[in-house]
Amino acid sequence: MAEFDNVPITGPWDQYEITSFLDSTLIPMRIAVNSPSGCPIVLSVWFVREGGNLLGATRPTSTLVKYLENCGECGFEIAPDTPPYRGVRGQAKVQLLPSRGAEVLDTLLIRYLGSNDTKLGARLRINADDEICFQLQPTLLTSWDYQKRMASSVYVKAG
Repeated sequence: MAEFDNVPITGPWDQYEITSFLDSTLIPMRIAVNSPSGCPIVLSVWFVREGGNLLGATRPTSTLVKYLENCGECGFEIAPDTPPYRGVRGQAKVQLLPSRGAEVLDTLLIRYLGSNDTKLGARLRINADDEICFQLQPTLLTSWDYQKRMASSVYVKAG
């Protein structure tokens, strides 16, 4: 069984290409949630794919946890900021899993930093027992890939 068999998928990539992209991409995921005022807010977090879910870890007092507790659903996007533009976005149901927070934090540190024995890793692990895992279960996935269309383009770096 494939990871996203029961999830509607649109765009040029099939579920295997989406899975490969998610596993090989080391950029933060952007999560869109509604604030209590109803105004959307986007937050960037590290993620790891586990089966058909996307996992992250954060502090129990974080803005993200507060907003996810209120709604239980979110939008998300994983895409680099540089051309050629490609990525995956979607919608998801969210579960908060406090018992998995420290474990997922360690997984994220290894994924993004190569080790949890770095200065940043040590700082983040100080309160690891209090971390909360958030699990996104996608309900819709959309991909886009402009690599072929942009292959002959000259990229001018802004700045």
